[in-house]
Amino acid sequence: MGYNAGVRAFLLSPLGFLIGLSLGALGGGGSILAVPVLVYGAGQDPRAATATSLLLVGVASVAGLVPHWRAGRVRPGIGVAFGLAGIGGSVIGSHVNASVDPDLLLLGFSGLILLAAWRMLTGCPTCTRVGEERVLVRARAEGSAGGAVAVLQRVDVQRLVLVALAGTGVGFLTGLFGVGGGFVIVPALALVLELPMPQAIGTSLLVIAINSATALGTRMATTTIEWEVALPFTIAAVLGVLAGERLASRLDPQRTLRAFATLLLVLAAFTASSAILALR
Repeated sequence: MGYNAGVRAFLLSPLGFLIGLSLGALGGGGSILAVPVLVYGAGQDPRAATATSLLLVGVASVAGLVPHWRAGRVRPGIGVAFGLAGIGGSVIGSHVNASVDPDLLLLGFSGLILLAAWRMLTGCPTCTRVGEERVLVRARAEGSAGGAVAVLQRVDVQRLVLVALAGTGVGFLTGLFGVGGGFVIVPALALVLELPMPQAIGTSLLVIAINSATALGTRMATTTIEWEVALPFTIAAVLGVLAGERLASRLDPQRTLRAFATLLLVLAAFTASSAILALR
């Protein structure tokens, strides 16, 4: 097993680098490629693939968190509270992942890929570096510092319930599919807790890191993580992120997003068709 895993890790590392490259260049979305690549490229079981994806998502979120933290765009208290609200959902999602049919899991994941493609085409700040930079530029133009402390108008029962529901839902997605769920976290932070969008983006990365760590910890009891594959794959992805960040300024944002979204659509169709054929 060690030899086979080592060979797969060697062959898979370039794909990990490409996923990291897309993460670095786009600022998000690229990690959703991890599960299909690990399943169809490395031959991993979908459960093992989502566990490996959790490791990648967690490391990537921490790496992305650093510049936001330095710029004062992270509200640690709110991030930790939101992350704690998602622990229950993350644990439940991890348990569902362990019990659901692997092909049914992939079919559901293909729907998630379609959602990511749609959100990416809208240029949403929770999905891409392009959307995030637009938000930051707008904030500066309006004279709103990204690190300014937001004062909530009120914290009532309704807000607390909404945050708890959103946190649970995001945690469930993370535990089930091994994804970050930023497209849910950022609107919840901005609309429910009234954080300025730059802070909502930065704080969301802290929430993703907490959810990923919780889900990964839960998986350790039910899923065997192939560290011989997971670690080289994640390291290659981190190197790709660093390269992608340097490449980002040289790419045409709209063309890059459209091309990547098209790739996601093709991947979603392939994943769905493969899962449906296997279920039959």
